[in-house]
Amino acid sequence: MGENIEIKARARDVGRQREIAAQICDSGPELLEQTDTFFNVQAGRLKLREFASGDAELLQYERPNRTEPSKSRYSIVPISSADALKEALGAALGILGVVRKNRYLYMVGQTRIHFDEVADLGDFIELEVVLSPGQTDEDGAAITRTLMQRLEIREADLIDRAYVDMLSK
Repeated sequence: MGENIEIKARARDVGRQREIAAQICDSGPELLEQTDTFFNVQAGRLKLREFASGDAELLQYERPNRTEPSKSRYSIVPISSADALKEALGAALGILGVVRKNRYLYMVGQTRIHFDEVADLGDFIELEVVLSPGQTDEDGAAITRTLMQRLEIREADLIDRAYVDMLSK
């Protein structure tokens, strides 16, 4: 299982914040057009992510609904038959919701910076600090806070829930 420390925030000035990301990044931006179908599960979250390229992956993850930098544990499985899997999981578990977004991915060291244009919600920023073996949660949180400052993300911008939860409200 992978682990990262992450935050999600509303983008106050997405143009400026993307300019800053471009100045500090090691690579990017890479455009990823994604459709995430979430399924009803008892623990954590389960989603099928489909890319415009035709690729797909099943993601299971657990992350608390908190605004501060928090640990997420996740598993990712490449999928070759997305339509068949979506039908089977939908029949067995039920579909919680669908999130469509354009994601602009920038890499800064071990951190994935996502600028998400989410259909029916607006513009957001996610920071995901992928923890290396031996790194503590505090190490990841410190990297997150440094990048929040550099990208002009304020505490008031932080959100404590997933896009699918925001869409269902």
